[in-house]
Amino acid sequence: MKPIHLASFAVAIIALAAVVYAVRAPSGSVSAGASASASEATLAQGQALYQENCASCHGKSLEGQPNWREPDADGRLPAPPHDETGHTWHHPDSMLFNYTKFGGQATLAALGVELNSGMPAFGEQLTDDQIRSILDYIKSTWPARARAAQAERTRADEEAQKP
Repeated sequence: MKPIHLASFAVAIIALAAVVYAVRAPSGSVSAGASASASEATLAQGQALYQENCASCHGKSLEGQPNWREPDADGRLPAPPHDETGHTWHHPDSMLFNYTKFGGQATLAALGVELNSGMPAFGEQLTDDQIRSILDYIKSTWPARARAAQAERTRADEEAQKP
């Protein structure tokens, strides 16, 4: 399989996971509840926690790793950017929260998706509120159009989760 086709396949799998996630969240998941109007203190905390826990892979300026759309030799995709050039804003809050708390592998496996994700779980290192503050910080850096699109995805996901 050519690298470009493998990368396209991996992106398609991630997109499929987001759709499946909208239908059923992993067991033990928590609603992200990230606020569009987070306080300056929350954003500052989120930025500091991002630099401490996320920047080593996703970049100090949320730029991600080079060639993030192409799998490495081990088959894992490099860490994507969290700025508007990546796909983070394509996912609802609950997916972002669970991917951070439980790790990529566990979150995708709970959805029946097999993908070699390098995203570790941070549920033992960070509280739920700290995860939310990191997500609030990341979202605060996006242009209004990306924030609005992501907020709509979150709203639709929350609506789909209602009994």
